[in-house]
Amino acid sequence: MAQFFQVHPDNPQTRLLKQAVAALQQGGILAVPTDSSYALVCQLDDKAAAERLRRIRGVDDKHHLTLLCRDLSELASYARVDNRQFRLLKMATPGAYTFVLEASKEVPRRLSHPARKTIGLRVPEHTTLQALLECHGAPLLATTLIAPGESEPMNDAEAIRDRFEHDVAAVIDAGACHAEPTTVIDLTPMGEGEDPEVLRHGRGPLALLGL
Repeated sequence: MAQFFQVHPDNPQTRLLKQAVAALQQGGILAVPTDSSYALVCQLDDKAAAERLRRIRGVDDKHHLTLLCRDLSELASYARVDNRQFRLLKMATPGAYTFVLEASKEVPRRLSHPARKTIGLRVPEHTTLQALLECHGAPLLATTLIAPGESEPMNDAEAIRDRFEHDVAAVIDAGACHAEPTTVIDLTPMGEGEDPEVLRHGRGPLALLGL
């Protein structure tokens, strides 16, 4: 049975976030709100939890998982970023964007795309998620919470608990959440002097990045 943490949207209670982190450290998967929709998250270095996360979501190892980072400097530790890419990232973070970049050696090989050696990364703007990342002290591995067989992400904490109460360790409820996924942009072409490629137009506005 999943735990259910109701936190204040502007000042999330640290004691509840610490309980959520403890669940992560015990191999649990959390359903957490983001600035786009809910996401499933687990610890970066927990292989069994990552496999379970994929199974709950109904995706294989070719599906990009995303690293949720606290800030741009942490993101740059897990991806190879050149000056041109960095300038674009700086404009868009924090925000509702996921960026595909070449994974650095800090990313376990099993988590990067098996053919391209890339990884999705984002710096969320959501207050509760940022507080959780700070409490955890490291990036979290994530995927948008879209139930198997569905096309739209979930955004209601109660509905998520009802559907996944036997699959996740905890659900964090911080009030209303958006129901639109992130905008996904592949920045790897920029390393060859080409333009970035928009893979999905979601909540993050493209005009902000001049795309």
